[in-house]
Amino acid sequence: MSTLDSTMQDNTLWWRGGVIYQIYPRSFMDSRGDGIGDLNGITEKLDYVASLNVDGIWLSPFFTSPMLDFGYDISDYCDVDPMFGTLEDFKALLAKAHSLGLKVMIDQVISHTSDQHAWFQESRQNRNNPKADWFVWADPKPDGTPPNNWLSIFGGPAWTFDSRRQQYYMHNFLTSQPDVNFHNPEARQAQLDNMRFWLDLGVDGFRLDTVNFYFHDTELRDNPPVPKGEAKTLGAPDSNPYTWQRHVYDLSRPENLEFLKDLRALMNEYPGTTTVGEIGDDNPLERMAEYTAGGDKLHMAYTFDLLNTPHSARYIHEVLERFQRLAGDAWPCWATSNHDVVRSATRWGAGEDPTAYPKVALAMLCSLRGSVCLYQGEELGLPEADVPFERIQDPYGKVLWPEFKGRDGCRTPMPWNGSEHGGFSSVEPWLPIEASHRDMAVSRQQDDANSTLNALRNMLAFRRQHPALFDGDLTLVDVGETLLGFSRQKGDETLLCVFNLTAEAQTVNLPLAIECDLQGHGFTPQRDGDSLTLPGYQAAFMRVVS
Repeated sequence: MSTLDSTMQDNTLWWRGGVIYQIYPRSFMDSRGDGIGDLNGITEKLDYVASLNVDGIWLSPFFTSPMLDFGYDISDYCDVDPMFGTLEDFKALLAKAHSLGLKVMIDQVISHTSDQHAWFQESRQNRNNPKADWFVWADPKPDGTPPNNWLSIFGGPAWTFDSRRQQYYMHNFLTSQPDVNFHNPEARQAQLDNMRFWLDLGVDGFRLDTVNFYFHDTELRDNPPVPKGEAKTLGAPDSNPYTWQRHVYDLSRPENLEFLKDLRALMNEYPGTTTVGEIGDDNPLERMAEYTAGGDKLHMAYTFDLLNTPHSARYIHEVLERFQRLAGDAWPCWATSNHDVVRSATRWGAGEDPTAYPKVALAMLCSLRGSVCLYQGEELGLPEADVPFERIQDPYGKVLWPEFKGRDGCRTPMPWNGSEHGGFSSVEPWLPIEASHRDMAVSRQQDDANSTLNALRNMLAFRRQHPALFDGDLTLVDVGETLLGFSRQKGDETLLCVFNLTAEAQTVNLPLAIECDLQGHGFTPQRDGDSLTLPGYQAAFMRVVS
């Protein structure tokens, strides 16, 4: 089974400490020979996913869409885009996953729709139709310019003029992604009804895209600038003017908390289901704590604190320290890679040993208090692909090139073997597969006991044997500036976990009394009494004297 034994925890709480494997459907497996991944391709590879010892999967959008933002612009929330298959194909995927003990979470992109969605097509006709107020419309300023200074993440103003209504509509992303007006109760309920459709089919939860973007300031006040010298924390590149504002009025509005309670009430009707929210915010950890505390809003959330460039032991210590201070009963979901950021093997591992570094970074991730998201290919230690300009697909990259190349480099197809198309497809894929990725393919790592793939499998198997690593408490310990250390405790088990993310051996006097060193995690530290020596890129797991 892929979930912890029921004697260790209530299966309805599988998500609390669970490991979720993110699948980007376009790039996982092409079963039809058209160069694009699909649902049947995912079903075909679910045995592999289960072999990783993860607890569930998260599928990025596969809904009906014009694909201008690759599925994050939805035109029908309750159907499958023909590019990926049919609703019956999804049901088959769901059944196969459940037979393997894997939970299935799906993306929900409810802050905005495609401009091809029937709701928006009706809303834009005039100012008095039944859905006239389902999207964010505003009059121009007297000089015809947009209502305020809000910006789109994808470049330019967050407003586009529509000649039919003689108004601007708001879009945080592409002009073809109008924002739903969550101040309208009918629009809110319609999105909850869309989610109920999938819950009734048997999905186990939702990843909620841009979960803090649902509401806007009804007074449409201008955002203030980021004061000179202050840090930008939104997770967008500094070359993007979007990061030059403090996003006080266009996101993370207080009204969102009540909607999240309504959403939680819906989820409570389906025991064992869960939510994980994506939070991009000026104060991300504070927002995570706010959105997941109290047991009446989100189950868990993730921020970009471990999805950005800083990665030293000291930085990670500071992130954990800040979250511990804010958290209360909040529950995080940690990730170091996903479909929106440069792969961690490059973003954090540039200049490090390309084989050894990903192993210790994954061990660190899988030892944190919270749930974990792993991104497809992360288990192989894949670096960011270098997609040439003429093959760039991402609209984000096209706008900000060359300072920012977009997100295609982390979205290239999964390499299953070393063949020309990586075993992903029988034809040229929608994005090219880099040669170095074929050398790191599943088939190349599968039977190599020292591979990153098998290191992750061993780490997750080890994790399951120790409840303290699953949902135990975490206490940071001082092991110096160059090492990261913390203890995990649950019941009568306390573990000390220490990580060396550098190439140089590090020696430290242990801050806790050790009963024994633990085996099964695949690392080889050296301990002499109270002194621990960690060679480069090594981790140590020790049982603390009770």
